[in-house]
Amino acid sequence: MASSLSPAIENSSDYQRLPSTDYLLGIPTYLYAVVFSSFCVIVGLIWDICWHLSIGRDGLFSPPHVIIYVGAVVSGLFSGYQVLYTTFKGSALQKAQSVKVWGFFYSSLGALFCIWGALMMLTSAPFDDWWHGTYGLDVQILSPPHTVLALGIIGVQFGAIVSVLSAKNQLAGQEASDGYIKRRVRRLNILFALSAGFLMTMWYTLLSEELGKWEMHHSSFYKVAAMAFPLFLLAFGRGAGGRRTITAVTGVYTALMCLTLWIIPLFPAEPKLGPIWNHFDHYQGFAFPLLLIVPALAMDWLLSRYTYVNDWLMAALMSAVFVVIMLLVHWPFGEFLQESPYARNWFFGSHYYYFGNDPTWEYRYKYAPWVLQNATDFSIGIAYAIGYGYISARLGLATGKWMRKIQR
Repeated sequence: MASSLSPAIENSSDYQRLPSTDYLLGIPTYLYAVVFSSFCVIVGLIWDICWHLSIGRDGLFSPPHVIIYVGAVVSGLFSGYQVLYTTFKGSALQKAQSVKVWGFFYSSLGALFCIWGALMMLTSAPFDDWWHGTYGLDVQILSPPHTVLALGIIGVQFGAIVSVLSAKNQLAGQEASDGYIKRRVRRLNILFALSAGFLMTMWYTLLSEELGKWEMHHSSFYKVAAMAFPLFLLAFGRGAGGRRTITAVTGVYTALMCLTLWIIPLFPAEPKLGPIWNHFDHYQGFAFPLLLIVPALAMDWLLSRYTYVNDWLMAALMSAVFVVIMLLVHWPFGEFLQESPYARNWFFGSHYYYFGNDPTWEYRYKYAPWVLQNATDFSIGIAYAIGYGYISARLGLATGKWMRKIQR
């Protein structure tokens, strides 16, 4: 397949006969729908965490769960419609731009991820309800039903990213000479930043128990961060191109985490499951975001400045820059969040607490001895973090190269 659509194809009647199309910019409505569903599932998930922190008892159709199900249903229905439309009414061009499934159906790669992700999410709902009824409340984020849900959410969110990238890559090379296409690409870049930022928020949420303020003075924080984030950040940065893609993605993550932290506690909530050690009448917030936007600025600059550098060398450079900046930023920031009274407010939210925890615990607002390391162990841990970051960054660069080629 050619790397872009020719102007003749662009203006042909076959190209214009897309289902539910935004005719202003020629962007199919299902792209907006899957990005919206990605937003719903991550907001619902964060709300569900706050629900467990603040209320405890929930049910199959609690409000956060309903928001998550809405995201799954919207993603599944719009993607399913896109598959059926292309299969039964699509033109030869549309089918040529699709993946053939089971020898009959024609689908975009992104729609396949969205459909399977939606099915996993909806399957996890009765599984989770049965789990709670049999074993009680979860004591960790990644219980078996939550793992199924998380994989489904990642499928939906990655499907949204792939769908947007496919539409963007089909226009590669045309935006320089066509103002209309340039505006369309700009809109697709926004949709990409949103969908990738939502996936980054999901990824952080899954790892949040290892990336809290308590861990910021321990090398484990930097090892987990180095394994987890360069892979996605560099895949997004190289996959979408642009000078500020990684910064935009981490900006979306930062904005979403801040808005949920600031808005959810405005609503009333009270614990309904004993033992209750903390009595409050409003939701407890989740967490202030990591300052990923700081290393993101440096990574964007390196990607655009040193385009000629071999990927193996670029991975080493990215890993070192990421780990060092994370350390310089989060060591003092962790101390601020954990110990400073100026962090115990609605903005930073370090005072929010699970209702079943002892509010008088002596280490609530200071580091406990067992979470600290001596200088030697910490230094060795940081060296390991740079090594893990190298592997993560190299995989991210390779994944980004693959993402640039997605056109189906």
